Amino acid sequence: MSEKKPRTIFEKIWDSHVVKRAEGYPDALFIDRHFIHEVTSPQAFDGLKKRGIKVFNTLRTTATADHNVPTKDQHLPIKEALSRHQVETLRTNCKEFGVELYDLGHLYQGIVHIIGPELGLTLPGMTIVCGDSHTSTHGAFGNIAFGIGTSEVEQVLATQCILQYRPKTMKIEINGQIGKGVVSKDIILYIISKISASGATGFFVEYAGDTIRNLSMEARMTICNMSIEMGARGGLIAPDETTFNYIKGRKFAPQEVEFEKKVAEWRKLVTDDDAVYDVELKYDAADIAPMITYGTNPGMGMKVTDYIPTVEELKEISEQGSFKKSLEYMGLEPGSQLLGKSIDYVFIGSCTNARIEDLRLVAKMVKGKKKANNVEVWVVPGSKQVEAQAIQEGLDKVFEAAGFELRSPGCSACLGMNEDKVPAGKYCISTSNRNFEGRQGPKSRTFLASPLSAAAAAITGKVTDVREFK
Repeated sequence: MSEKKPRTIFEKIWDSHVVKRAEGYPDALFIDRHFIHEVTSPQAFDGLKKRGIKVFNTLRTTATADHNVPTKDQHLPIKEALSRHQVETLRTNCKEFGVELYDLGHLYQGIVHIIGPELGLTLPGMTIVCGDSHTSTHGAFGNIAFGIGTSEVEQVLATQCILQYRPKTMKIEINGQIGKGVVSKDIILYIISKISASGATGFFVEYAGDTIRNLSMEARMTICNMSIEMGARGGLIAPDETTFNYIKGRKFAPQEVEFEKKVAEWRKLVTDDDAVYDVELKYDAADIAPMITYGTNPGMGMKVTDYIPTVEELKEISEQGSFKKSLEYMGLEPGSQLLGKSIDYVFIGSCTNARIEDLRLVAKMVKGKKKANNVEVWVVPGSKQVEAQAIQEGLDKVFEAAGFELRSPGCSACLGMNEDKVPAGKYCISTSNRNFEGRQGPKSRTFLASPLSAAAAAITGKVTDVREFK
């Protein structure tokens, strides 16, 4: 009898969810949890109506309003016509199809990738999908989570399954102690700067190594969140005691005896010795510094003290045209330094960095200080629960005293689909995940950075090395 082939954690979870497999065709994959929101669900529900079918399993479907919602005066009717229409449509569809909706004002409302983990809906070993690319966030719990398109949202609503070709596997291992001022956002920006915005295309990434193991769950979510920004289908981290402790006691998580049974199962979710990845990469945590992007994709990042590359320093000649165009859009010169550059806006929020840990980091840094006069600062919690906790801990008072505006939960200025837009030509240091042209508003200019770096810039009014911040 032949021994079983060693498998990665990704392969174990994927194989256990395959409903049907046929040579030359995508696998039919069962989905444990389907998150939906107001932007990518309307057409999917319309498809169900036209075919006269119901949502296959409403208990595995969770809805919230997050992308288009205003972050001011959420108790009032939404002013923006498109936002109002999309949120109202979500309400109508959820009511008609019997789907649980965490609407504006609901205790559990918030950014879809933040409410799943905090409510205990996101668990190890699951398959999770949502019509949003940053669904990879949930992979921090040791599951397969990925974004899907609108037609696929309809597919999952109708069948609780999805057709998918199995991606290749990549292991990214980081070992060592991180330095002063370095947090998880810097780690992932560093990785993306090394392998580029397309370096993991076609792969599902497993993050490993003692640097990753020493991170909190909220920090791990930041890492997995930006897997998509290097082209990966998703990213995951094997569950451990940190994971189990985070899940324990959460609203919809297994409780007491059932929880202990589940933990026994979850402990088996590890990559086997001798399991083979298609690609393996290793990095030393000691080389990671506070990071910042300078261009118009997340791969165009550097250490905050570095200089923007020149055309001659680019690895690929083919990159030259887009590189020049990117710097022109950003109003920057090759070979120049960002350190000390004046900025106009600071946005602390998004599914990357709007958890309570992020807000605590910022509050600790700015307590007793005032924002620079030239900067407008928005702090947008990722959920109503994060907002309530921030107020309970008095963080709101710290932000108010510093001149920061604490708003209500939503995706906010991450994607400029709501009222929170950065004006044309203005520079924003953002804790979000994308710095594409116009992402935060038409002709806005975005530098991606960690919450610590964003907080320092808010106080100094310029790009600042957080290690030198006093």
